[in-house]
Amino acid sequence: MKLSEINLLFHRDLDRLKKEVEAYAREEDLWVIIPGTSNSGGNLTLHLLGNLQAFVGLDLGNIPYTRDREREFGARDIPRKELLDEIDLVKGIIGRSLTQLNPQELEKISPHHFFGYEMSQGYFLIHLYGHFNYHLGQINYHRRMINPG
Repeated sequence: MKLSEINLLFHRDLDRLKKEVEAYAREEDLWVIIPGTSNSGGNLTLHLLGNLQAFVGLDLGNIPYTRDREREFGARDIPRKELLDEIDLVKGIIGRSLTQLNPQELEKISPHHFFGYEMSQGYFLIHLYGHFNYHLGQINYHRRMINPG
């Protein structure tokens, strides 16, 4: 895996996230929870941004960050502009973290054992990319359910 390529993928999909947030017809629709679901598009956006800042920015880039999962899943009515600004901030954090990272760091064992087994930093980075796109798809679905047609 080339760090420059994973950096491009994260940047491409952070741009897609930005387009999803911009595509909600009404700002308040970002915070609607559809019956049968647990999270709004706005909360999923905050979750993705917190996740990347913690696991890429802090862990790989040594960029200070204190994660606030309560905010990720509990905040409401954050203005769209703030979400868009935070997406841009995270794009910069991802770029700085991945471009300065020594590729040999990807071979090291990740300090995270979410799956019950050891994994390399590279493996975990690929997992984070998949996690990002899983939730990006949920945001797209949420937006289309809130704003059909």
